[in-house]
Amino acid sequence: MSVEADLQIIAEQEARLEFSQFDGDTLWELGCRLREAARQRGAALAIVITVNQVRRFQLLMAGASANNEDWARRKHNVVQKFERSSLAVGLDCQRQQTTLQEKNGLSLAEHATHGGGFPLRLRGVGCIGSIVVSGLPQRQDHQLVVDVLASMLAIDDLPALDG
Repeated sequence: MSVEADLQIIAEQEARLEFSQFDGDTLWELGCRLREAARQRGAALAIVITVNQVRRFQLLMAGASANNEDWARRKHNVVQKFERSSLAVGLDCQRQQTTLQEKNGLSLAEHATHGGGFPLRLRGVGCIGSIVVSGLPQRQDHQLVVDVLASMLAIDDLPALDG
């Protein structure tokens, strides 16, 4: 699939995957669903959900490492800065044949444009935080988050990324 096609799919995912309400119970359910989806795929992930700049859910699954947690932190920084998925920001840089460091002067030690970071959106408000996983190949990290959100929000006709 082309970068342009991937970006179109991700734009639709970002536009449609938003909550009409989000509270502590919703947060807990989301974190638990992410953990269960990872477990079903045999993945060991770092899972972090941030709301209003505060880490509200954090889990380092058995088999995941501090390296996964660091990737999650860096992906979160990208979502927080651009209010877009970390994969979309990376693909946009790829399309423009540049890096985040060249384009925006952002440190690669603090920002990762790899899949797995996704904006947490509230209808009528916009981006209120981030949902980040790290431990699978980047497209699979991204798709895991999208799949869980689509299931929670009962959206069954959302396009998915390949691979």
